[in-house]
Formats: sequence, structure tokens, C-alpha cells
Amino acid sequence: MRHWFRDSHFRSLLKNSGYLAASRVVSATAGIATIAFAARGLGVAMFGMLILITSYAQAASGLSKFQSWQLIIRYGSPALVIGEPRALKQAVGFAFALDVVSGILGMIAAIALLPLLGPWFGIPQEYLWLAMAYCLVLPTMAAATPSGVLRTLDRFDLISWQSTTYPIARVILVFIAWWQELPLVWYVGIWFATDMGGDLYQWFLAWRELRRRDLLKGIRPTLNPKELPGAWKFAVTVNLASSLTLAWGPIARLIVGGLLGPVSAGLYRVASSLSDSAQKPAELLTKAYFPEVMRMDLATKQPWKLMLRAMVLASAFGIVAVVIILLAGKLLLLALFGPEFVPAYGVLLVIIAAPLLAMLSFPLPSMLYALDRPDATLKARLVGTMAYFAIVGPLALRFDTVGAAAALVLGNAVMVMVLALYVRHEYRRVRAR
Repeated sequence: MRHWFRDSHFRSLLKNSGYLAASRVVSATAGIATIAFAARGLGVAMFGMLILITSYAQAASGLSKFQSWQLIIRYGSPALVIGEPRALKQAVGFAFALDVVSGILGMIAAIALLPLLGPWFGIPQEYLWLAMAYCLVLPTMAAATPSGVLRTLDRFDLISWQSTTYPIARVILVFIAWWQELPLVWYVGIWFATDMGGDLYQWFLAWRELRRRDLLKGIRPTLNPKELPGAWKFAVTVNLASSLTLAWGPIARLIVGGLLGPVSAGLYRVASSLSDSAQKPAELLTKAYFPEVMRMDLATKQPWKLMLRAMVLASAFGIVAVVIILLAGKLLLLALFGPEFVPAYGVLLVIIAAPLLAMLSFPLPSMLYALDRPDATLKARLVGTMAYFAIVGPLALRFDTVGAAAALVLGNAVMVMVLALYVRHEYRRVRAR
């Protein structure tokens, strides 16, 4: 493996992933502590209600918001390589307009549909107003444009710094709420304030970096990017594909709440929070991988070697994390969340397979985006989502939360298989050409 480190792109991937890893250690620790304090402060039922309220807004954001950071990298990175920032500026303006319009429309739709969908997802009438208030964070939730700007400009250090601020603020505030025995409304307010504050801070960092590099002039919000060929098609396709993936977590929790009640939703969330920690290496490498591969010639062997090396690296870290969680999972549940949440260990034993699949396949969507095949990613995720929705109801009703976890794993497995087939086909086509 020593010769891997002579590859400048592999070293760059490790450097940028290192920045993100440092922040993820802090944010993951703070995130688990936040869930632990909230679970102990609210109890299983009210903690489950908190999860359902926040998951509804997260699902609405995942379905409505454009993943415009990929749009900025797709058009902005090649432009910076050749020293022509005009395409970057138009991509930023287009991404900003998409974020604003989709965020506002998503907020309106989420609030309007809540009286209809809320009871079905397990949110009772008396908490609908609280869920509606939380939906006001949707226009800034999952700030995609500033993230794309910072990644394109290779400022992963700033992303690392920003991603530690709001988890730390949240765990401090939740600790105070637990200490003072505050009711549910305070916890929802804490989630609201820290979500919005973290997103606004990232917008500030992106604006400051653009100004420092003298790139602000000429950026105008637009929904008509004339100089970006295929931009609308790319944006819509990537948005649909990413929305399906991003919504899986929140929608899965809502389905569990609707079928099995808030208590089961709380247990499912606790198990998924631990399993998600094992997936962090793949998430870190994904954020650094796409900008890196966009600077490479896909007709050569170099990007494909980088893909395989990154998969091996992520899988190695992930397997270690999974083994630790499996061995210490029951003790972690007892120590962090209390005896009420120990039954989540059965869910954890099943759902832990999802991070392994994610780590094995994390470069595949980025490769397809770089090859101008976002449609392939969309089709793979659509097939996986259809498989998930086809089996989640029967499995959850038959095996409770363990069945819901199994459905999530099987849906991910189907998606990964289709992604692998598409990437194999594209590799043969590109190499033959």
C-alpha cells in the first residue's frame, strides 16, 4: 500500500477527509451525548415524539431541497482548474436560487400537509402546532450552496470547523434542559435554534471565502443558467436521487412511528444513531471524493484506482467501528440511554449491516455523476426505495422494529447491486473508448 501515498489525489483525499474526521469525532460524540440526555430527560414516549417531529421536517427537507452542492462541484471545479471562474459564479447563483425557492416551497407544503400526515405518522393533534413551528427551519435546513462553495474551493478546514459548532451548542443546551427537567417544547426549540444557527454560520463562511478570493462579483441568483449546459437536467436528476437517499432515515423513523408507535420510533432512532456512527468514514470520504474525482481524467486508470483504494480504506475503518459497536452495543445503550432503551440492541444487530453497505459503495454515485450519468444513480436508488417500501410494512408488522431495520438493510443492498452494475458498464465503455 506504500505506493498509494505517492498518488497526489489519494493524499489530497486523505488530507481533506482528515479535516472532516476531526470534526466528526467531536460532532458524533456530541450527537450521541445529545440523544442520551434527551432520552433520559424525556423518557421513551416523549423522546419518540421528539424524534417524530424532527424527522418529519428532515424528511420534508430531503424530499424538497436540491442537493446543489453537487451542482457547484460539477460545474465549478473544472472551471477553476482551467482558471475560468465564470462557470463557478453562475453555478453558485443557480444553486442559491434553487435552495431559496425549494426551501420556501418545501416549508409551505410541509406545514400544509402536517394536519393530514401527522396523525398517520404518530404525531397526535396536541403536538401538531409544535411540529408546524419546527418546519419553519426548512428554508435554511441542509444548507447545500455554502457547502458546495467551500468544497469546490478546497476549504474543508472551514467545513470541519463549522460542523463542530452546532453539535456542541446543542449538547450543552440539551444538558441544561435535562438538568432542569424541562418539557418537550424546550427540546424542540433547542433543535430548531441549533439547526438554523449552524446553517446560517455556514452561509457566512462561504460568503467570506468568496469575498476573500474576489469571486463575489458577478454572482447573481438565477433559474436560467444559460452558460451551464445540461444544468437543469443534472440538478433535477441529482436532486431526485439524493432526496430518495436522504429521506430514507427520517421516513423510516416516521414509518416505524406510524406502524408501531412513538416508543418503537424512539428505540429505532437510538439503534440507528449508534449504527450511523460506524458509517462516518464513508460520509467523510464521500464529501472529499467527489471534488477530487472531478479534477481527473476518467478515461485513464487513475480515477478508477482511486475509487478502489478509497473503498478499501473506508471499509477497513468501518469494519473496526462495526465490531466495536457490536461488542459494546448493549453496554453503550445501558450507559448512555438507560435500561428503557436496552431492547434497541436487537435492532442494532440488524441495522449495523447498512453502514457496511454504505462504506463498500460510497464512491459509486460520485463516479456516475462525474461520468454524466446521474440518471443511473437515480434509477438505482429508485429501485432500492421501491424494494424498501414493498417490504417494510410486512416485516415491521411481523418482527416489530427488527423487521423495519431488516427492510432498510435489504433496500440498501438492492440499491448497491444496481449501482455496481451501472459503474461496471460505464467502466467498460470508457476504457474501451
